[in-house]
Amino acid sequence: MAATLLPPSPAEGAPPPPDARISHIVRRHGARPGELIEVLHRVQELQGWLPPQALAQVARELQLPQARVYGVASFYHLFRLRAPTAHRCCVCLGTACFVKGGAELAAQLERRLALRLDDPAGNGAWSLETVSCLGACSQAPVLVVDGQLEAQLPLDQPERLQQRLAARIPAVAEPIGGKG
Repeated sequence: MAATLLPPSPAEGAPPPPDARISHIVRRHGARPGELIEVLHRVQELQGWLPPQALAQVARELQLPQARVYGVASFYHLFRLRAPTAHRCCVCLGTACFVKGGAELAAQLERRLALRLDDPAGNGAWSLETVSCLGACSQAPVLVVDGQLEAQLPLDQPERLQQRLAARIPAVAEPIGGKG
């Protein structure tokens, strides 16, 4: 019986083959390092988040250190470094929202969704994140649910607030930490 030779395995630590779609995005932006943020936005639109292999490919193709690419991606809150949950809720805790009850709203959302604020894994279906400002200070307190702004939330009217939240965010029966 003749031995079957397997093709040589790739060198340990070798990068995965490049994603042609990411290469296309980089080329469309002229492969210029100054286009890093725009390239990251387009890659995230393509993949829904910025996986490590995509960041490594962007770094290689823009001829930037991986640390710089990761530093930019981790600095801006709109970039996601983990696969997203199906639904995302961002509550503003900027000055105007905080003064008008943003922290109280965040606590209510934690209870409603049975998850912890800023836990990237969320509860499997939902994630709840804080942001520093959503640019709607005159309408505080505000949050964004699956990309849609919810403004002027009536914290002083609990029933009305619950109606507004129920229209967009389901209540989860089990409390944070499991059954008690």
